[in-house]
Amino acid sequence: MENFDIAVIGSGPGGYVAAIRCAQLGYKTAIIEKYPTLGGTCTNVGCIPTKALLDSSEHYHQAIETFDKHGIEVGEVNLNFQQFISRKNEVVAQNTKGLNFLMNKNKITVFEGTAQFLNNTTIKVTQSNDIVTEIQAKHFIIATGSKPATLPGITIDKKRIITSTEALTLKDKPKSMIIIGGGVIGVEIASIYNRIGTKVTIIEYTKELISTMDRELGTSLRKILTKQGIDIQLNQSVYNVENAGDKAIVYYKNESQEDFNLEADYVLMAVGRRPYTEGLGLENTEIELDEKGRIKTNENLQTNVPSIYAIGDVVAGPMLAHKAEEEGVFVAEIINGQKPHIHYNRIPGVVYTWPEVASVGYTEEELIAKGIEYRKGKFPFSASARARAAMEKDGFAKVLSEPKYGEVLGVHIIGPRAADLIAQAVISLEYEVTDSDMFMISYAHPTYSEVLKEAYMLVSGQPAINI
Repeated sequence: MENFDIAVIGSGPGGYVAAIRCAQLGYKTAIIEKYPTLGGTCTNVGCIPTKALLDSSEHYHQAIETFDKHGIEVGEVNLNFQQFISRKNEVVAQNTKGLNFLMNKNKITVFEGTAQFLNNTTIKVTQSNDIVTEIQAKHFIIATGSKPATLPGITIDKKRIITSTEALTLKDKPKSMIIIGGGVIGVEIASIYNRIGTKVTIIEYTKELISTMDRELGTSLRKILTKQGIDIQLNQSVYNVENAGDKAIVYYKNESQEDFNLEADYVLMAVGRRPYTEGLGLENTEIELDEKGRIKTNENLQTNVPSIYAIGDVVAGPMLAHKAEEEGVFVAEIINGQKPHIHYNRIPGVVYTWPEVASVGYTEEELIAKGIEYRKGKFPFSASARARAAMEKDGFAKVLSEPKYGEVLGVHIIGPRAADLIAQAVISLEYEVTDSDMFMISYAHPTYSEVLKEAYMLVSGQPAINI
């Protein structure tokens, strides 16, 4: 029997950040991970490897499409697909090595194995060689994350019908790929493979891409990805996917219930993710799940068992790595008797296509649905000197603010470096800086950030200044 102050189950962004913060606060801390490497989905088969491939594919795309416009002549350009994947693996290895260092530095005990609650105060950890260790802790933090979802009646065989995990480890470049789902995962992987010459089709059930974000972002992204060569089919309902040996076939209906089918080398299921709680032994505790299979918690992320907390994808809220990180720190400090806070509406969302998409706060659709009055200021990247110099003129920045006092309600950006620009907008929401205050500060020229300045000016009623 091992005894700890706090035991964290799962080593993804939420889990490892929670463990580090607990250790920093002086608690004897353990972390349990069922896989041989730390980092969870994000580090191993999600955020990090996807961004590595996105960067590599963008370099290749630029060499093919735009180098000559810059006066750079490189001759014939070829893609070494094995090295393309190998570099991604190296990036992942560097990150997991860094996590091992952090665990050692903070004196966190790492257990490799599958955790299962025996009761409210004890878990057993079963290693791959069937060796079992029992762990007691004063507090537990469940951070087991999520796994890819599928549609009713469709089985993911990991051969022709795959998830994002398999899409990041293919042995050869596919000639064609159908992606079911036009959310964040779908459009990012579509971008990777489209750039390197794969014929990509996205089939999406809803009326627009990235449907949980502001509608104008999805509309703009659809037009840009279509221009880049991706076939996008909206308002389509997939009802079957068949592995036909050397290809996969998708069967779907449109709004008029007309039948269609399409075939490709691979079909990627990108219809979202579901909380991962299988085998956790929650039935041996008083912990309850909601209708979506998520662990029920209160405002302090505390389950029905006061000593057990849950964070990240396994609880309600957006499935974002940085949301899980915030919750990991939050819970550690709650246990420590502090009074931290999280404003979920001020956590940004990002899509790493190119151009990038980023958003924080209310969308226009949410403000309309809630009956909240707002003003809108929207400014295009095509009017930015920096964007023109970089040949990155697609997209816009949009600011929504409250009419009377100028409180910023939401900021939505599609354009170059939107993922970095959104951090400034988060500050405006977090500290309730007004729209006029946000444009009165100095912005370096020429920079992409000036597009935000212009949007703040417009939303506050000031005329824009051509940049």
